[in-house]
Amino acid sequence: MIEIKNLHKNFGEKKVLQGINLQIPDGKVTCILGGSGCGKSTLIKCLIRLEEPTSGHILVDGKDITHLNNEIRLAAIRRHFGYLFQEGALFDSMTVGENVSFGLKYLTHVPESEYPRIIKEKLALVGLQEDVAKLNPSELSGGMKKRVSLARVLAVNPKAILYDEPTTGLDPIMSDIISDLILDLKAKLHVTSVVITHDMNSAFKIADYIAFLYEGKILLYGTPDEFRKTDNPYVKQFVSGSSHGPIQMKLMKE
Repeated sequence: MIEIKNLHKNFGEKKVLQGINLQIPDGKVTCILGGSGCGKSTLIKCLIRLEEPTSGHILVDGKDITHLNNEIRLAAIRRHFGYLFQEGALFDSMTVGENVSFGLKYLTHVPESEYPRIIKEKLALVGLQEDVAKLNPSELSGGMKKRVSLARVLAVNPKAILYDEPTTGLDPIMSDIISDLILDLKAKLHVTSVVITHDMNSAFKIADYIAFLYEGKILLYGTPDEFRKTDNPYVKQFVSGSSHGPIQMKLMKE
């Protein structure tokens, strides 16, 4: 569904992405791993042109969107994507129901009379009861906020969902629930998922394929089993969570 070819992204003199090549298969979960500041979030923002790539190409369903300047055509491409922000990004001034239906108003032609049915349906998909729709975001736990944010994404029926650190700030039990949700949505909706994470437990549970990003480049791409068996010292250190290895040695030299 998505193909990235020799993608570069610079912020002034800082080179964040340095020649990314990656294929994201339709209907699968692709996890992108890497330490803080390695360019993971920048990569998925480039996918939907929230960030403008410096060079390279991004193809969605065979169409090159990298330098697409027609706002109408770009908006049509973006409607295929749902984006789950790291902090959820719920609107505090709106109820849960109003948050979930927000995209329906601006991105679809669904009549307002259908909103209650869709709100109920999407909340159920993420394991929440209908009465949650009446609450305000301030009344929700961190895990519930994540699920409401996901329900808002699902309301417009995206073909692909981009998850930016979906388990950040959650306890291990809620993190596992979110991982189960990602798998459940893949099975029920056949949605393509791109998950930015540094949570190895979640990645090994949900991923069909994993890409390891280090200093703006992909060091390894493969299945979870291939990651467990890799001899790459940088990947091995990240997977094990050890403070001893080439990553730590490089940080000490800097």
